[in-house]
Amino acid sequence: MAQLLSVNVGLPREIEWKGKTVRTAVWKDAVRGRRKVGRLNIDGDGQGDLQGHGGEHRAVLVYQIDSYRYWERELGRKDLVFGQFGENFTVDGLPDDEVCIGDRYRIGSALFEVTQPRVTCYRVGIRMDEPRMAALLVERHRPGFYLRVVEVGEVAAGDEIVKVSNGPERMSIAEADALLYLPGHSHAQLERALRIPAFPAGWRSSFQALLQQSPGDGQAKGNPGLVAVSPPPAWPGFRPMRVSRIDREGNSVFSLVLVPADGKPLAPAQPGQFVVLRLPIQSGAPPVLRSYSLSDLPGTEHYRVSIKLEEKGLASTYLHTRIEPGSTLEVSAPRGTFTLRPGSEPIVLLSAGVGATPVLAMLHALANGKSSQPVWWLYGARNREEHPFRDESRALLQQLANGRSYIQYSRPGPADRRGVDFDAAGHLAVSAFDKIGVPHDGQFYLCGPTGFLREITAGLRAWGVAADHIHAEIFGTLDSSSPGMKAETHSPHLPAEPAGSGPQISFARSGLTLPWDAKYQSLLELAEACDVAVRWSCRTGVCHACETALIAGDVEYDPEPLDAPAKGDALICCSRPRGEVVLDL
Repeated sequence: MAQLLSVNVGLPREIEWKGKTVRTAVWKDAVRGRRKVGRLNIDGDGQGDLQGHGGEHRAVLVYQIDSYRYWERELGRKDLVFGQFGENFTVDGLPDDEVCIGDRYRIGSALFEVTQPRVTCYRVGIRMDEPRMAALLVERHRPGFYLRVVEVGEVAAGDEIVKVSNGPERMSIAEADALLYLPGHSHAQLERALRIPAFPAGWRSSFQALLQQSPGDGQAKGNPGLVAVSPPPAWPGFRPMRVSRIDREGNSVFSLVLVPADGKPLAPAQPGQFVVLRLPIQSGAPPVLRSYSLSDLPGTEHYRVSIKLEEKGLASTYLHTRIEPGSTLEVSAPRGTFTLRPGSEPIVLLSAGVGATPVLAMLHALANGKSSQPVWWLYGARNREEHPFRDESRALLQQLANGRSYIQYSRPGPADRRGVDFDAAGHLAVSAFDKIGVPHDGQFYLCGPTGFLREITAGLRAWGVAADHIHAEIFGTLDSSSPGMKAETHSPHLPAEPAGSGPQISFARSGLTLPWDAKYQSLLELAEACDVAVRWSCRTGVCHACETALIAGDVEYDPEPLDAPAKGDALICCSRPRGEVVLDL
């Protein structure tokens, strides 16, 4: 007979960890007497990070006393107490290899449904004082699981746990956890998982992404169920390319047409991808790295990058004043996941300023393929003089059976003609989309300044566009994601401590190059010391939130990740450089 041994609750608190403030509710204490269980929580309980924990499908976390005994043996511990693993229910019985997604149990007067395995999170490692804990829970097939509250009621330690019904497909917690986080994503298992309605939407979309991966892709393409990854790069590091032509696209935008210096064909990029240029701007100083989107039809004969000349832009000034036809540049292979998704939905290409470049490449591809999908080109500029690719985009739209355009100028010039050069004055905004007929069910591709992306993204969500239909390319540094950490925004900088003596580490988006210092346990720790924007969650090579394009160089892992990243990527949370490294951060 399965039994509820302990009910554990805890409210969020702030703790100091690695010099940072973390908000967490992983500390749970056993309580006496009966407790009401609501749709989202047990009375007296809470979650510190509602992005990764809590909600209807993660109302109650369960862990088993048998796993306590296992970890006591494995870790040599005798100090574990109920709630040690952040669970709400400590139970006798209900092992992870027997409990299945969709199973329903009555405990006390409440009815519960099993929804998913535990979320991999670094905070269980803090609570256990074992940094590897998030990975160990997955590796040893002992994650624990979440419950959805089907009927609210009261529970207490000592209550019997009675199974009411079996979930469809009989997929155990251990099997579901391994299916997402470990290698060997069987298509048959994925199809089974997608037939289980109890799985939350996030897990279902992850399984769908894995199912769409070709069986022969293997580790070359990593784990798309955890993070979007680009195809393996066509070449490692940088390749010399010759500038064959320079075109002026407007007052402040110019294009470089690049051809291979060795005459060998290029690998065709996916529309929307970018390349990194390594520029020897100052003798004796580290090269300057800049990412530029490819802006025309991907092909094997040339690449085109389009650059905005910034008033104090180090790289753009160098390219504008010192590069001419015949010059040679070092160019990375095309990278990036901001690419057209397959499907038949309408496509909405939304951009402002030089943000037109990656979506222009998409427009080229759609026109070249004679797409019959409805395609919208929505663009914002200051005026006609600041409207690059004006004639090029119009010509491409004319090649589409269902191409439509809407242009807004924020400051039209005296000679700018409404209805000819632009459609309306002001800034591009979602509030106008109903009036001009933009479809709600389209796939939306956004690129432009940070403020533009923030406003348009928020507007699209409020307008009812599904989150997985909104795709954005960010110029410059990425948004940080450090769950539970107090948000602090600083410009990237060299560490306050003296420089290390190791190989050069370059953060391409941040424009920062510095020598590696062996005191850091990982590339993630170095990035954090420099206030480089990073994304992570588990810090042990499980969740892949930190997966980053490795533009050049190679890394070694400690610990080894449970599922390897895509070829050409690195998990920065558990890797160190083998030599000079360039990261897309």
